Amino acid sequence: MPKQTISIGDLTATIVDNAEHGEHRAGYNGIASLRHRKSTRSLFVDKYAGLNLEHIFSGVGEDHRDVFFEPRVAPMELKKITDDTFELYQPPTPTFHLVSWTRFQLVAPHYIDMTFTCRATQHVFNYGYIGLFWASYINAPRDKSMYFWGGLEGEDPTWEQLVTQRHNDASTVRHKDDDFQLQWEDGSRDTLYKNFSPLRYHLPFFYSNFEDLTWAVMFDRHEGIRLTHSPSGGGVNPERQTSNPAWDFQFIIPDYEVATDYTFRARAFLQPRISRKQIMQEYESWRESDL
Repeated sequence: MPKQTISIGDLTATIVDNAEHGEHRAGYNGIASLRHRKSTRSLFVDKYAGLNLEHIFSGVGEDHRDVFFEPRVAPMELKKITDDTFELYQPPTPTFHLVSWTRFQLVAPHYIDMTFTCRATQHVFNYGYIGLFWASYINAPRDKSMYFWGGLEGEDPTWEQLVTQRHNDASTVRHKDDDFQLQWEDGSRDTLYKNFSPLRYHLPFFYSNFEDLTWAVMFDRHEGIRLTHSPSGGGVNPERQTSNPAWDFQFIIPDYEVATDYTFRARAFLQPRISRKQIMQEYESWRESDL
């Protein structure tokens, strides 16, 4: 099953493996298109995708494209689990020998529940950590920002805005208690996940604005989760004469063990514009029901 389009509640989503499907380019997986019934276009750039597993990284080999973008080129399968749930399965990859399962479930009226699980099958991560990176290429929004609850270290939290001026510039926001230091080869390529904002988030979610809708991604933990922004990661939209930003996130697994499963869950939603108070209520309600 190379792709599947489903409509539940107010959402219509096309879920894909990393093969080419018409306008959708090869090398991008996850959700190729996501529309709310009140939107005029897909949230994600049609030729790319959102909630797309982009990188497996360990600080080594990043200058080799097939290593840096291994999830793009390694085989991947899309399976139907139920009428509302689909799973992307990637067998052990050629370089990192990492196997993973990503489940997407559409939940009425406007939610996408995502569960990711991975397992290292060999000791090949040179610095002892596993890094994973998801990219969402956004379709020329007027407001390119990601908003989150946090602030500068030592300050009381408030609503903060992350909108970087250029690619790889203060790109990544860590949790206030995240002190894990990535290691990488000297002289290796610059990346979004190596550049840090002085801001820290306090609660593991962000939201953004698209047309008259609110897009949010909420996580079941802060451990290992990092939020990342690029103003131009999805290239340029000539028709709208602006860039396509990337609203991204990472999952860092320090001191990994072979043959051990590592999992996180996330809930995303796309719904008509709501207030910050309502966004916070969405997060709190989901976390309470998830415990």
